[in-house]
Amino acid sequence: MLAGLQNVTFEFGARTIVEDATWHIQPGERIGLIGYNGTGKSTLLKLLVGEYQPSSGTVERSRSTSIGYLHQDLLSFDTEDSILTVALGAFEKVLQLEKEIEVLGKELEKTGDEKTLHAYSDKLHELETLGGYTMHHRTEEVLQGLGFSNSDLQRPYKEFSGGWRMRVLLAKMILQQPDLLLLDEPTNHLDLPSIEWLEKYLQHYQGAVVIVSHDKYFLNRMVTKIVEVYQQQLHIYTGNYDYYEKEKAIRVEMQQKAYENQQDYIRQNERLVERFRAKASKAAMAQSIIKKLDKLERIEEAEIERPDIRINFRVDKQPGKVLVELHHVSKAFGDNVIIENSSVEIDRGDKIALIGANGKGKSTLLRIIAGVEQFSTGERKWGHNVEESFYAQHQLEALNLNNTILDEMKECGSQMTELELRGLLGCFLFSGDDADKKIRILSGGEKARVALAKVIVSKANFLMLDEPTNHLDMHSCDLLIESLNRYQGTIILVSHDRYFVAKTANKIWEIVDHQIKEFKGGYEEWVAWKERMARLEQENRKQEKQVTAAPAAEKPAEKKPEPVVKHAPVAIDKEKKKELQKIQRQFQQVETEIAALTSRKAELEASLADPSTYSDKTRFLEAETAYKKAAEELVTLNRRYETLFEKIMEMEE
Repeated sequence: MLAGLQNVTFEFGARTIVEDATWHIQPGERIGLIGYNGTGKSTLLKLLVGEYQPSSGTVERSRSTSIGYLHQDLLSFDTEDSILTVALGAFEKVLQLEKEIEVLGKELEKTGDEKTLHAYSDKLHELETLGGYTMHHRTEEVLQGLGFSNSDLQRPYKEFSGGWRMRVLLAKMILQQPDLLLLDEPTNHLDLPSIEWLEKYLQHYQGAVVIVSHDKYFLNRMVTKIVEVYQQQLHIYTGNYDYYEKEKAIRVEMQQKAYENQQDYIRQNERLVERFRAKASKAAMAQSIIKKLDKLERIEEAEIERPDIRINFRVDKQPGKVLVELHHVSKAFGDNVIIENSSVEIDRGDKIALIGANGKGKSTLLRIIAGVEQFSTGERKWGHNVEESFYAQHQLEALNLNNTILDEMKECGSQMTELELRGLLGCFLFSGDDADKKIRILSGGEKARVALAKVIVSKANFLMLDEPTNHLDMHSCDLLIESLNRYQGTIILVSHDRYFVAKTANKIWEIVDHQIKEFKGGYEEWVAWKERMARLEQENRKQEKQVTAAPAAEKPAEKKPEPVVKHAPVAIDKEKKKELQKIQRQFQQVETEIAALTSRKAELEASLADPSTYSDKTRFLEAETAYKKAAEELVTLNRRYETLFEKIMEMEE
């Protein structure tokens, strides 16, 4: 066991986080730690690393166990050093060793002492054992995997924003390769390519990993065990997140049945007590039944306790058919071109997900659409009757820390009464006196709920949402998904949460080569299309290589076959001549079929390259089947062509 909790109870004042909880973390385990906001997931991680001490019970850690803990509080760290230097701090022992080797080297140059030579040689061997010769390469590889370019590596750490700083610290932590890695919401700071890179990296990580995350896709790919913090207890499920959902439903159903059976048993015995109590001869029996019921360990009713945010977006006005148009818009930050001469429009009813790597300009484009970001050239046109609302991460920072939650809502200009605002805040889990809390004392999740409540008050028919699921737990994400699917207005959103995008978007936008590329279909259809395009590109490259390497006669399908060379007339008997003519006719027929099939294959490739094909499942399957059939038939015809060609050459010799 690397670390764990043994019969631990932990309390914050009068509030109990966990009671008599036991959890052992074994080497190599991949664990997802989940629970509703406020149940104490981050608190448990702090217990494991010793930042908090339990009220009772013990926190167990092996003396030799090294622990890496990624969390928000790390952002207080600041330095003038480059991000490469910060990440190389993971190799503290190696860096110290390098200094010692340098000192020994200088001493050796002066004295040539044999003892110093042995010490120098031993240190070099130790450096090799610790991976000192590869640490720079490994550090650069990890930083690049997390989204940094080569030109970023020498930039000072303090120049980067909070999200990018967290990436540097994550890189340093995974390079340290601790026995136990504790990651608190790591995907909040990453874009999709970086999340995919981290998934691949952690799947081969030698140590144990505990992840707090609301990203279902990430958990499904990463973990083999779920630990849920629920009703002050730890509930353990051996499987990924999908398994947990199914297994929890089964456990709840079994508990409910056990509860109902016990209630029937209690009622039957209570009826017996009522019947026997009045009879003196049966009074002892009645007392015996009462004692038995008193000792009975009562089963709780399987009522799922969870915070339900009731999000109901209201729309006051119906907008025109087109809400926003961008015509030949260009935007750049110095030499960094975001979009160039790009045109696009957002129609009524669109639910668009703007996705891609960080640094491609997703949030910039969202701000251009919102009208809060200037652009170099082009035109942005607003449609008729559009009432917009823009939710972005910076709005959490823009909340007035000295305001109460209620005061913050009053400043929205919604014209709602205080009673109505309190009712709305109750939907966001700020009931009673909670509405009078100061913004400054709220957690990140609570601030996010206040900012979301302000969006809802607006009654907008066009929502622009930048990472709305950050700081929300899974259940709150599900409720937000449900409400956005009911929402009658138009949405454009930026999110790295693949589950959220898959459940909300009906169009995908991606910035490719400074142009906005639109895919008419959901996220999973877009992924299938991207994979198909990658396979087609790979096949085409392979064919091009074969054409370059092989003689013309071996690849007749790639270009029109050379005509058969006519040799000087020789005496051929009639039967042989008749056979030759027959083979030549077959050869010409195959040649015609190859030309037609090559053309057909090209048409199907064009169809499969069209994103709209993927929005119609039947059309996509038909096109893919036809493409595979054409490719197979072409291979057969090519072989037939080669065989006939060889026969003709032999007969004419």
